Amino acid sequence: MAAHTGLPAPALGRIGVPAFPPVALSADAPPFTPMRADGRQLDSPSEAEKHFSRCAAKLRALRADSGQLREELNLLFDQLLSENYNRTFCPSISIRPEVTCLVPLSQEHLVIKFCQLIHHLLNQLKIIMDDKTLDVLMNYTAKALKVCSTWTHSDILLALSTVVYGNGHQCQQLLRDLLGEDGVLMLYSAPSQPNMELRRVALTCMANFCYRMPGQLPLDDQYRSACFGVFLKTMQSPKPSNTDELFYCMVIQAALKGLQCCVSGGKWKFGGEEELGSVLAALKRLMFQGAPGVSVEWPAVLYPARLPQYEGLSAPKPIFFVSPKNKKRKSRGKGKKTSSEERRADDGEEDDKTAVPVLQKERAREGDRGEGEPLLKTSAPSLYPSWKRNSSDSEFSDPDGNAQSKLRLYHGRVRQAALQCLLAVVKGVEKRTLYGYWSSFIPDSPIGGPPPLNILTIILKDPSPKVRAFALQVLSAMLDGSRQFLAVAEDTASPRTSYTPFSFLLATAVRELHRALSLALLAETSSQTLTQVIKCLAYLVANAPYHRLRPGLLSPLWKQIRPYVRHRDVNVRVSVLTLYGALVTTQAPLPEVQLLLQQPEGSGSSSTGSFTPQDSSLREDDSAPPWLLQLCVSLVIQPREEQSDSEGAGTGGSVALEPSPVRLEALQVLSHLVRGYFSLAQACLCEIGQVSARCLGETDPSIQLHGAKLLEELGTGIIQQYRAENNVPESSRVPMSQVVQFWTEVLSGPLNGALQNEQHPTLQTSACDTLSSILPQAFAQLPHHGAVCVTCSVVFKEKTQLMCITVLLGLTYSENYLVKTAAVRALGIYILFPCLREDVMFVADTANTILAALDDRSTNVRAKAAWSLGNLTDTLIVNMESVGVEFQQELSDMLLLKMLQAATRAAADKDRVKCNAVRALGNLLHFLRQTQLTRSAFQRPLEDAVRALVKTVQSEASMKVRWNACYALGNAFRNPALPLGKYSASWSCDAFSALCHVVTSCKNFKVRIKSAAALAVPAHRSCYGDTKRFSCVWHSLATALENSEDTNDFLEYRYSASLRHTLSQALLHLLSVSQSQDMLPLGRSLASEEGKSIKEHLIKYLRVDEGVREGVEGEKETGEDSFNPQQRITGLQETLIRLKGLKAEVEKREEEDRSKDIVVNFLEDLVKASQGTTRLF
Repeated sequence: MAAHTGLPAPALGRIGVPAFPPVALSADAPPFTPMRADGRQLDSPSEAEKHFSRCAAKLRALRADSGQLREELNLLFDQLLSENYNRTFCPSISIRPEVTCLVPLSQEHLVIKFCQLIHHLLNQLKIIMDDKTLDVLMNYTAKALKVCSTWTHSDILLALSTVVYGNGHQCQQLLRDLLGEDGVLMLYSAPSQPNMELRRVALTCMANFCYRMPGQLPLDDQYRSACFGVFLKTMQSPKPSNTDELFYCMVIQAALKGLQCCVSGGKWKFGGEEELGSVLAALKRLMFQGAPGVSVEWPAVLYPARLPQYEGLSAPKPIFFVSPKNKKRKSRGKGKKTSSEERRADDGEEDDKTAVPVLQKERAREGDRGEGEPLLKTSAPSLYPSWKRNSSDSEFSDPDGNAQSKLRLYHGRVRQAALQCLLAVVKGVEKRTLYGYWSSFIPDSPIGGPPPLNILTIILKDPSPKVRAFALQVLSAMLDGSRQFLAVAEDTASPRTSYTPFSFLLATAVRELHRALSLALLAETSSQTLTQVIKCLAYLVANAPYHRLRPGLLSPLWKQIRPYVRHRDVNVRVSVLTLYGALVTTQAPLPEVQLLLQQPEGSGSSSTGSFTPQDSSLREDDSAPPWLLQLCVSLVIQPREEQSDSEGAGTGGSVALEPSPVRLEALQVLSHLVRGYFSLAQACLCEIGQVSARCLGETDPSIQLHGAKLLEELGTGIIQQYRAENNVPESSRVPMSQVVQFWTEVLSGPLNGALQNEQHPTLQTSACDTLSSILPQAFAQLPHHGAVCVTCSVVFKEKTQLMCITVLLGLTYSENYLVKTAAVRALGIYILFPCLREDVMFVADTANTILAALDDRSTNVRAKAAWSLGNLTDTLIVNMESVGVEFQQELSDMLLLKMLQAATRAAADKDRVKCNAVRALGNLLHFLRQTQLTRSAFQRPLEDAVRALVKTVQSEASMKVRWNACYALGNAFRNPALPLGKYSASWSCDAFSALCHVVTSCKNFKVRIKSAAALAVPAHRSCYGDTKRFSCVWHSLATALENSEDTNDFLEYRYSASLRHTLSQALLHLLSVSQSQDMLPLGRSLASEEGKSIKEHLIKYLRVDEGVREGVEGEKETGEDSFNPQQRITGLQETLIRLKGLKAEVEKREEEDRSKDIVVNFLEDLVKASQGTTRLF
């Protein structure tokens, strides 16, 4: 294992011995060359290796009984410490634990040098330690802390911190002595420790104890909590009066690093709201460490609410970052003007002219109060501070060693460490918990007065581009995944003057983020930080609810980022395309984005950012392809322009395309554009298809993959247009002839090669998905042409349809589960095609393929196979109704039996498989004929299938699985051949009992709806069994109707109207099939209080018009979709007439007649009550 220090800090050496600063673990740090002690470069790495090997060999050859041991050790340590080796130099040695025996603890000067050597070897040369060496070194340093004098402890702790880096979980035997209540590290790291260097090294050591490498166990919670408390107290404690500011910054930096290791080193739970608020308050204060012009009384705790009493400013003074007012600055006169002029020389004059007016317009549009205007005028020019002239922190490392510059450098490092720690907290804390603290870091009101200190202040004002970049990363992490939280933001209507609703505050926060990030985009000169600005904007666009906000936010942004598409830095270009992808993805199609897409390339300069919804209709007839689409196509297939060739790529005679990341991102934007704005992209259908074909023909698998995904999006867009429920006029659709031509060219192109590319399974998977996105009507019209059969590798003259089917059937036997899953899914889609579903051979081949996939060891394959089996059984039902018995007879009984048994086994699988397995069971039980149900081979599978459905209904599975099982039972009840009557098997009684229990007790209303609909399916009275079972069904439905509004979950309450509708229809259905033997239980029910409740709900059901009824989700299963009130009353009257003609049994004639009269009177009252209102409809 390699050990390194986690925090850069200077190593303290002895007088006359060169001290070398430790190097932090970083993959980004540049390599350095081996140097001699006099500063001259070594001739070659081999010379350094030889020098090191000689010293190491001498050290290993020493003996403890040597008379000159002390002098020899001293000389060897000096020689080993005097070399600053290249990081690529890896000596093939390891630290021998025997060396510790050569350095007695009584020789403290040698102990110090030995500890410095340990730090030097482990930190710079990455010497490997085995477990034994780790144990010896830890024990040696721990013992040295006890034996040696205090003045040696800094070097000892530095060595210990290097040894334990990433090994904290292996130091259990030392933790009590070091991190216990009276431990050495707890003593030296306490805020009361006067020696700041000792305190810093102790904090660094504690941080390295807490650091955890990926895959390692975290430090015990007991000690990690103790370290956490020390780090937090250090951050909260003020600087001692007699302490140098530089040392204080180093101590704070060590504490921040330690806190970051605690939070990110495994699961961490803050000790309540108070502790998290304390951490955030400390981090917010340190985010502004050393910031000029900041004079604020910081709170000790931030609370998860917008409470001004906890975050008030001590004085109404400006708190922006401003340049230090030293003599050099004053001698320049109007320094701000000079900064602005220099900024124009870098970024262009137009940005400077528009920056302040944009701010003023934004403030004026959001209703700034009058007293805020003077502050706006004075602070606006400072939006472009002097840091714009610098691109890194190198300005502070001047050769004169200016103390002020060094202090600014250390302050910047503290701010950077605080933001890194805050980033770890943001990623580690639950999103819902963090939302309460948003107002502490993101402004939510553009009110007058002193602007609050928040993360946007750092993004706009901090002089260090690294600090600004980390602030942008923190903001991006906060915005990531915040869509649900921001979904309530709304400012389309003016807020009430009495109070400001929370939705308006969130909308204001979104606008403030747009304003600040747009200004940062104008001002930023560092390419790395500029990339972070654009990425942060992409997170904002992806999560903000623009359909609930006043239009006009996206238009200026669209115009502002357009020039960066040709930026010299490839990372900037990629991030701009990512932002464009977010713009065309968010709430697509947005009218504002649709108008922006329709604008020609040169019209952006005249845009003022204003937008009205009426504008979107001005360019509907414009057939020109969107500018963004043309841009992405050119980035994918055209050679890059000369001015963008600054990233070091070759510009020889060969044609150079854009870098792969740019092309990949452009293809993703094309896919997003096709998905969200297909109506604008359809004019270029063939051109986009050619781009995809070209990508599929390339050698880069990533380009091929994105080309296939683009084809899939095109196919999906065409399918969406042709779906009846989308109501797209035929004149607006892609013509069928063009669709057929498109798919003919695609299927005769390089897609075949992608389907057969076994070296890249992901590409095969995407190609299968592309095949499944063919429009069914176009699939039926595909022409004849030569195609290659994958399974036999011969050329045959058959339909393209056969080629698609053959390829998919062959890919279901792939060894890669991704390919197999996609192929099975595609077959599940093809089985629904009208031109294929009546082909018995195709149905049989697909069924056998799916049955084989249901036994696969991959859950993903089994889940998709169950879904495809559900689709296949849906096709069986459609064919049974359209073709009739002929199709049922042609299908093999043995195949049906295998499907029934496989679906029953799948119903006991995981929920992902089970939800579609029960759907298939319901269809199969509906499909089976009388001759099959009476065969002995079907008896046991039939019983097992029904019991599997009953068990699923009663189980604790997910609600989707349970309502599918209820629907499946109702589907099975539609089969008149299924034995449900009085003398049926016990499973029939179990099915009704399960549905009766669920309809009254399940917390999920959609499950209740499905169960009630299933109980209303049997068409004959005999299906309900004896009077006892019929009475049980009736009372269950009546009880469920009475309790249809009893729920504690608001999300369920929205389905209560649908539930009442389905229950009312089910009760009327029972009355319509009831016989004389049912009159006694029905009469008792209707004569009681239960009957009054039933009457009230049934009257409402009979009165509700189809046009004004609430969304009824359970109505599809009831078969009453198109029934209007008059039809319902007609059905009720027919039931009334039938019941009046019933004759009671001789034995119970008198009781049944009285009960029948109660039922008849009840129905007559219903008819009268409903007829009095139906005339209004």
